[in-house]
Amino acid sequence: MNNKEARDRDKIQHIAESKDNIELKNSKWLFCPVCGNKIPEIEKLKFCIHCGDNLTYIKENKKIVPRKVVNPYIKQSQYSQHSNTPIFYSPKKISSDEIIDTKNHELWGVSASIGVPLGAYLLINFLIAGIFAIIIYISFNLEYIFDFIFNPYFLIFSSFFELIFILVPVLYVGKYLQNPSLENRLGLLGFTLKGFDQKGILKEILIGLGFAVIGLLLVAVTAFLTEIILEFLFGIEIIQELSGITSDIEIIISGADILNLILLSLVMILIIGTSEEILFRGFMQKGLMRSLGTKAGIIITALIFAIIHVLGIFLTDVENPLTILISFSLSFIPYFAISLMLGLMYYWRKENLIAVIITHGVYDTLTLLLVYIVYYGL
Repeated sequence: MNNKEARDRDKIQHIAESKDNIELKNSKWLFCPVCGNKIPEIEKLKFCIHCGDNLTYIKENKKIVPRKVVNPYIKQSQYSQHSNTPIFYSPKKISSDEIIDTKNHELWGVSASIGVPLGAYLLINFLIAGIFAIIIYISFNLEYIFDFIFNPYFLIFSSFFELIFILVPVLYVGKYLQNPSLENRLGLLGFTLKGFDQKGILKEILIGLGFAVIGLLLVAVTAFLTEIILEFLFGIEIIQELSGITSDIEIIISGADILNLILLSLVMILIIGTSEEILFRGFMQKGLMRSLGTKAGIIITALIFAIIHVLGIFLTDVENPLTILISFSLSFIPYFAISLMLGLMYYWRKENLIAVIITHGVYDTLTLLLVYIVYYGL
């Protein structure tokens, strides 16, 4: 093939391609080659009315129009467009595998950490006040009412109301879990055996028993030092006078027998220690530590725990405000000390409540037994 024949062939091919392009330009598409929607029969329609692609550009260049080409059928506003529907963001839910380590998850804030436990406390007192109202309605005999209130069996019965301390936080924490089963709810509060083998469980039990004894010594030393300081500040006479006042637990012990003592001990270990630690350490302290830091969470929880346990002092029949202040200090400071210890234990045990619950329940039981022994001179 000579050069002339090659030039003639190229010329014929160019003429054929030009003819195809002319036919393509003059042809009418029924459907858009980009979005597939039907194209209306409009003369010299340059853009698809559905997707806005340049049909003329596609015909001439045999390729899709770059996306930087603006659809002329859509008017662009000079103002930014915002949805009228509010968007709510919730914390990432915790899976079953993450329950024993939730440091990277957002939990309940300060208001819930304090408000939920106080709400549970008020609910219990409301129910007990209702029982008192019924008793007073039945009998106006103050001696009968006094004997009923300090009866060991009434104390055992009323202790079951503390199960509300478990119920309220368990219901609340469900919204933070992917699978809000009872096991996961309690696990999020620290009441779980996940991550422990038999050896680990035994270790937690021994730690709990050991710190129960340490707690007794801590409270005894704290009470002794508090009394010395108050004697120095206010005089020894008033301190001795307050020390001679019979406490509520001594009144209860005075009417208790061995069966009452056993039942009270079981209640303190199984109900009181468990419920109070789930509420105050597992819920309150955990939430406060996440929101305010470890130190603030432990201290604030200890303060609230101690105050709640000594509020009854303000209901005593004491006219002198100074006497009330001293009596409050004698009770509050030891309670604050033991609560600090429990809070530090909870942090040390990586927010697990096994050892803490055992310490609390056994400490209460040992205190009861010691008062019983001292009262009856055994």
